[in-house]
Amino acid sequence: MDSSTTGTAPPGSGRSGEDRIATLPNLITTLRLLCVPLFLWLLLRGPGHRGWYPAALLLGALGATDGVDGFIARRLHQVSTVGKVLDPVADRLLLGVAAISAIALGAVPLWVGVLAVAREAVVAVGFMIVAALGGRRMDVVTAGKAGTFGLMVALPLFIGGHANDDWRNVAEGLAWLFALPGLVLGWYAVAGYVPRARAAVAEGRQDRRSTPAAEGVQP
Repeated sequence: MDSSTTGTAPPGSGRSGEDRIATLPNLITTLRLLCVPLFLWLLLRGPGHRGWYPAALLLGALGATDGVDGFIARRLHQVSTVGKVLDPVADRLLLGVAAISAIALGAVPLWVGVLAVAREAVVAVGFMIVAALGGRRMDVVTAGKAGTFGLMVALPLFIGGHANDDWRNVAEGLAWLFALPGLVLGWYAVAGYVPRARAAVAEGRQDRRSTPAAEGVQP
């Protein structure tokens, strides 16, 4: 029987796949989110090797695995609507917590931490405004993902160097190599989101205007 006449998507279709919640990529993203309280607990344990250094290692591991869930989703054909929302939320939360923690520890220059947090706040608020105005969902662009990755590498290096004087200069030198491109790419992505957000709102409104008309057509 032709699936188009039944109103259901055929097995393995893109729509049925994107409606899934229980997927391996979503599990990985959820585990990354659950590591945020662990990261904070390690920081609160104490200075130096007792807490800050393990926290930096955990944060570095989370940053290094930033693209793993997305890669697996594409590789296993498990891209889902939930994953498209959950992954950027995890990135925003991890980076925001890491930047604020680094500022509180004095491990990162204030202006770097402020620019990192401000960028995440602007993106989060912007996406919420687009959604409130009825715009279609916007995907994260490559420059934004690259900027997030750069900062997720730089921040644990700043924290680790702050916790261990033996390799502080090396860690901070490497941190700057990732922090500066990360900030530039991150804010470049923010500038690019402005016209995309306008288009998303316009397309969302157009879809709402055309849907009632389409529903009123009888076969």
